[in-house]
Amino acid sequence: MENESGKPRIYILLGPTAAGKSAVGMEVAKRAGAEIISIDSMQVYRGMDIGTAKPSAAERAAVPHHLIDIREPRESFSTAEYVELADAAVRDIVSRGRLPLFVGGTALYIKSLVYGIFEGPSADWHFRRRLRAEAAENGSEALHARLADIDPEAAARIHPNDLRRIERALEIYEKTGRRPSELRQEWESGSQRYSTAMAGLDVAREVLCDRINARVDSMMAAGWLDEIRRLVAGGGLARGPSQALGYAQLARAAAGKMPLEEAVEDIKAKTRQFAKRQMTWFRGFGDAVKWVKVGADEMPGAVAKRVVSAFGIAGDGAGERR
Repeated sequence: MENESGKPRIYILLGPTAAGKSAVGMEVAKRAGAEIISIDSMQVYRGMDIGTAKPSAAERAAVPHHLIDIREPRESFSTAEYVELADAAVRDIVSRGRLPLFVGGTALYIKSLVYGIFEGPSADWHFRRRLRAEAAENGSEALHARLADIDPEAAARIHPNDLRRIERALEIYEKTGRRPSELRQEWESGSQRYSTAMAGLDVAREVLCDRINARVDSMMAAGWLDEIRRLVAGGGLARGPSQALGYAQLARAAAGKMPLEEAVEDIKAKTRQFAKRQMTWFRGFGDAVKWVKVGADEMPGAVAKRVVSAFGIAGDGAGERR
């Protein structure tokens, strides 16, 4: 379905981890006549089910889902590949008279889907080798501090341990003399690839933290540690999936290199920190996102009604816009 510009109309439901996006997204899809396209960088991997809170087989049977279980965990998967496959899914869904509903929290995928992939200058491998030597000697935190002096906004969006993104941001500044955040703002101010409606789930910080802690406990009870053992025995994880929340800690615990209780507490802490960073990234979308407040004990169906209204769709299963 297209708007006046001729661009397909897509709908994006975003929010931090444990905000309840999957459950609300299911209800929105049922009301709006939509199919769900995952916008989660880790749900693309087969076998990473419990730790990524992947929709169950029953949920995927009730509402069609796309871009889940499309790669082996020992394979790499790029943002460009995601956008290409997402575009194909949108075309397929729209051709059948359904609405494409993206659900997830991977900010880079969302940005690239809506605005296109930010290319920037080509790689400078001499500069990168120098940075990596510095990181080996002083730690990636030292490079992150340098980036914070140059571009506080970019540094706020990048974890101090994410050497790859830190070095890319410093490389952009080195080669252009301009802050990466400024270049991204110019890029994002350009034409959007789709006609887009975005809604975000806004959960009070203390409620979200409680949900995160409870969800990690639930995942452990569901057999997350055994899932890690199966993945390791099956060939291990590529660099990308190995960075999924909790997988590194549990892999160490499974190998006897870290007490399990300590691993679980570290996962909870890291997940709470990640959720905070996610909200910083999402706030960067500005007024493009219509935020929907979520009560502590509110049922997904009640939240979905407000999301459907924020999207401006009929919500009667027909998939027609108001």
